[in-house]
Amino acid sequence: MPPRRPSKSLLRGGLSTLRRSGAVSDLLFLYECETRDVGQLRTVADRLGLSVQAASHTFRSLSRRGLVELRDGRYWPTVRGVDWLHSALGSVRDDLAERLDRLHIVRITRAVAIGPIEKGETVALEIRDGTLTARAGRGRGSRGRAHARADPGDLVEVGELEGIVALPHGRLTVLTVPADRLHDAGLVGGTRKAVALRSEGLLLAFGLEAGHVLAKAVPDRPVVRFGVAAAIVEATRLGVDCTLVVVDRDLPRLFEQLEGPEVPAVDFLALGGERRRLPKGSR
Repeated sequence: MPPRRPSKSLLRGGLSTLRRSGAVSDLLFLYECETRDVGQLRTVADRLGLSVQAASHTFRSLSRRGLVELRDGRYWPTVRGVDWLHSALGSVRDDLAERLDRLHIVRITRAVAIGPIEKGETVALEIRDGTLTARAGRGRGSRGRAHARADPGDLVEVGELEGIVALPHGRLTVLTVPADRLHDAGLVGGTRKAVALRSEGLLLAFGLEAGHVLAKAVPDRPVVRFGVAAAIVEATRLGVDCTLVVVDRDLPRLFEQLEGPEVPAVDFLALGGERRRLPKGSR
C-alpha cells in the first residue's frame, strides 16, 4: 500500500490547522529529525516534552504518510517529508506575519484637540467625523496623557494610552443613474435633488459618466472620483457616511472592488429621493 500523501490543509491553513490533534508534534518531530542527530525516540521525546509512547505514535503516523524513515540507526525525514516540513512551516510563518500586521500596537498618537488641553492632562480619545479627537477628561473608551498644551483645533501628542477607541460605522448610500438617461435633460436636476438629501459626509462618483453628471449637478461640492472603493471603505470604517453616484451598468464592477470583510452597509437612493435598503446577501 503506497504511503498517504500529506494533507494539503496543513500546507495552506497556517496557525488554524495546528489545532488538529498531533499537528504540532508532527512538525516538531520532523524538525528535530532534520536538524539534529536522532538515534533514539527517547531523545526526541525528551526534547519535545513527550512520552516515549507518544513519540513512537508520531513516528508511526509520519512513516505511514511517507514523511520519515528509520535508516542506518537514525530517524530521517524523507524527501517528501523535508518538502512538507518547509511548506508547512512556511505557511505558519506567513499566517503569523499577516496576523501580526493586523495588530496595530500604538503607544503614542496624535489627535485634534476639541477643547483646551494642558500638558500632562488626561484626555479622552474618540472618533468624530472620521477624525481622532482629544478632549480633557477620562471618557469611557480610550484615554491617554497629553505631552504638550493644546488649543482647540491643534494637533496634540498623546501617550500612556489605555483602552480602545470605538470605531463608529458609516453607511454607503448609492444613487444609480440609468445609462439610457445620460442625455436626458432632467437627469442633472434629479441628481441634484437626490444628492441634496445627503448633504453630510463624503460625495463620490464612480466612473467618467457618473462624474460628469455629478459635476453638473453640484458644481460647488467636492467630489471624490479616484480610488473610490478604497475611499468608501476607509471613510465608513471611521464613521463617515458616503453618497455614491454610479451608472447602473457599472454597479457590478463597483461591488467587485468592494469585496472584503470591511464592506459597509448599503442603501439605494432613487432619483426621486426614495431610499431602499439593499437586501442582505443580494450582492
